[in-house]
Formats: sequence, structure tokens, C-alpha cells
Amino acid sequence: MSKIEVDAIDKQSGSTLTLGGSGTAVTLASGATQSGFGRTGTVDWDTTPKTATFTAVSGDGFFANTTGSAFNMNLPAGVAGAIVSVADYAGTWQNNALTVVPNGTDKIGGVNTNAPLNTEGQSVTFIFVDSTQGWVNVQDSTSNERGNPFIVATGGTITESGNCKIHTFTGPGSFVVSNIASCAPQNIVSYVIAASGGGGGGTKGDTGAGGSSGAGAGGYREVKNPVTPYTASPLDGYSTPANRVTLAVQSYPIVVGGGGPGGPGTAVPNIPGNNGINGNVSSFGGISAAGGGGGKAGPCGSQDGEPGGSGGGASGGSPNTRCGGAGNTPPTSPAQGQNGGNANPQPNYTGAGGGGAGGAGTNAGPGPGGPKFPGGAGVASSITGSPVTRSAGGYGKNYANPEAASNQPDNSSNGGDGALGHPGGTDRPGGNGGSGIVIIRYKFQ
Repeated sequence: MSKIEVDAIDKQSGSTLTLGGSGTAVTLASGATQSGFGRTGTVDWDTTPKTATFTAVSGDGFFANTTGSAFNMNLPAGVAGAIVSVADYAGTWQNNALTVVPNGTDKIGGVNTNAPLNTEGQSVTFIFVDSTQGWVNVQDSTSNERGNPFIVATGGTITESGNCKIHTFTGPGSFVVSNIASCAPQNIVSYVIAASGGGGGGTKGDTGAGGSSGAGAGGYREVKNPVTPYTASPLDGYSTPANRVTLAVQSYPIVVGGGGPGGPGTAVPNIPGNNGINGNVSSFGGISAAGGGGGKAGPCGSQDGEPGGSGGGASGGSPNTRCGGAGNTPPTSPAQGQNGGNANPQPNYTGAGGGGAGGAGTNAGPGPGGPKFPGGAGVASSITGSPVTRSAGGYGKNYANPEAASNQPDNSSNGGDGALGHPGGTDRPGGNGGSGIVIIRYKFQ
């Protein structure tokens, strides 16, 4: 290697002095310094993160990683034109601050005191101006542009509970995922999928006495991922892998079933024209819940209950026993619903309660008078942040029960009530079933 030693280099002619040839890098030796060229306001970044107190070097930028604990950056002695930059390496300064410490009597922004940096994702650049102002911050960025390690999605009504987001769909829509979590288990979402309840049976008043049966509740499906803590219903199916929905970046169609209409009470002939109508399916991510079985018409009816997510109650009387509709149809594990109640032989044609997600409908007893026959219980979940009970069966009615059939609330997934039979002469519709709902929960921070 050739070596040239001179005290000065100057041009021979013209106004331009060229060092090196095209494509050749001109560098200063290690430890060498330059003067006269000035700076462009930028630094050379040291890409080895600092994890403990250190002393900055003019002309360099540093990444400070305060994940483990807070620490200091000591500034060098101030010289006019000196420049130092520092950036939040891990987005942790809001928890563990980096404190900038001036050298001796040097100032930061005109004051001889420390400057704490405590904003997430912050980066700053200091230039030493003079002894009056000392180090002046000429650039402060807090945009915190970082890749998101969590799920990002849109759709439905979005609320928050702790570190979780909840998307609630009260009607059909789309759940659109634009980013999945870097931690694979977090991509398994928690959900509630509840179908709509069936409509209760109606009665035509000029055909005699007797009550109609209650409808079955909409099928109920739930999965609770342990990374999204809340109190789930007893039907949490997380332990069965086939129940889990693992997200990808895509759009997921959401189906929310509308409630089954109650029997009109005006149809001729009375049976089966006044039977309630089954509820409708709700679904998300390849998981479906079946609509509840509709209630059966009275009076003078003798019919088995309708199968569904939960089964509708039977209506009956002498001389035959009628069976409640089968719940959990089609079958899922855990069971999405229970059977409707049976109607035992008796002369007054009463209707049984519809099945619920948490229990079977009550069997129809003898009339006249006496209580109505409750539907099966619903189940409660706190997936939205507070407990809500859904998917209860509708009431069956006996002979001469004075209570009108109730329409169920929207998005309750409850089965509609059956209608009263006696006294004759008044047509009475069955109660409408409650519409379904889909709720999705995931960790977002």
C-alpha cells in the first residue's frame, strides 16, 4: 500500500478539489477528527442498544432500551455545533424514562438541570449552541410508528374491556381483520354466537279451550380464549379445538338470525296453521348456532315439539303423551341447547315450555288454571364486560292462564311464549322469538 505524507493539499487550477475517484469511499481513520466541513444536522447511529447509563458522543445517535429499568444518558462537554440524538428502542420510555444529564454547568434549553424523556416511541436531537442556551432540542418526534403486534379489525359495534376489544353484531355484517397478532395463541378469538329463538304457538279462540307451547331458544355457542379473561357461560367450548376460530387477514361474514314469528292465532284450520315458526341460524368463522324450535298451537292440539338449537315444547291432551322437541339439533359439543318440555295426557290441552341453552323446558301439567309452564333457563356470559343472560326458552300456557304471550327482546335469542287458549272467541298470537347476536373478543394491547 502506498503512503503519502503531506502537510496540505491544494488545487493546482480551477475552483474544485476532488478527493478519490468515482465509486471510491473516502474515510477518516479511527480516532481521526475533521474540521471545516461542518455538519448537516444528522448523526451516525450506533445500532447497539444501550441498556444502562452511558455517556453520549457528539456526532452519534443512540437507541436506549429501558425495558429492564430507567437509566441516564450523560451528555458530553458542550462545544458549539456538537450534536447528539437518542431514540426509544422498545417503546418503553413511558414506563421507564431515559434521563438526559448535562455535563457540569452546561445547560439544556437554558437551564442547568436534567431532562427526562418519558414519551413512548420518542426520539430527540440536541445541538449545543452556546453557553447561554446550551443544548437545544431541534427535533422531537413522538409519532411512534411501529408494527402492531396485536389483532387489528373492524366491524360491528366496538367496545373495550381491559386489554380486550369486543365487536358486537346485532345484525348481519362483516368482521374485517387487517392485522393478526405476532403471538399465535392470541389469534384464537373468544366469541358468543347465539341463534334466534323460535316463535310461540298461537291459539284460535273459537275452537275451544287449551294453551299453546313455548318455543325453544336459539342455539348458543361460546369459546373463551384464556388470554381474554372474563367469566364465560358453562357452555365454553374452548377445550374442543374444532370450536376455535383462528383469525387470518381477511373478511369474515357475520350472520345474525332474525327471530321466529309467533303463530298468528287466526289460521284455519287451527292446526298446524297457528304453530310458531322456527328461529334462524347465526354464524361466524365456520361456526353456526341453530334456530330454536317453534312452539305448537292450541287448543285441541296434540303435537310433538319442534327440534332446533333448543327444542320447542309439545302441546297435547287426552289421550296421547307428546314429546318435546329435541334440542342440540344438529349436535354440537358442548350441547348448544336443551329439549322442550313434554305434554302429558290430560283433558285440557296445555302447552309445555320450550327448551333453553341452560335447561329443558317444563313439562305441561293439567289445567284449568294454575301456573304457566316455564321454558328452560338461559346462560350468562360476561364476554362484553358485564354478565348478560341469553337463550332462554319460552313459556307454555295452560287452560285459562290470563297472561298474554310475550315477544322476546331483540338479540336475546329467547324463545317466544305460547298463547293462552280459554276463554274462547278471542284469537291470540304466540310471542315472537328474540333475534340472535354474534360477539367477538380479542386482546388488542
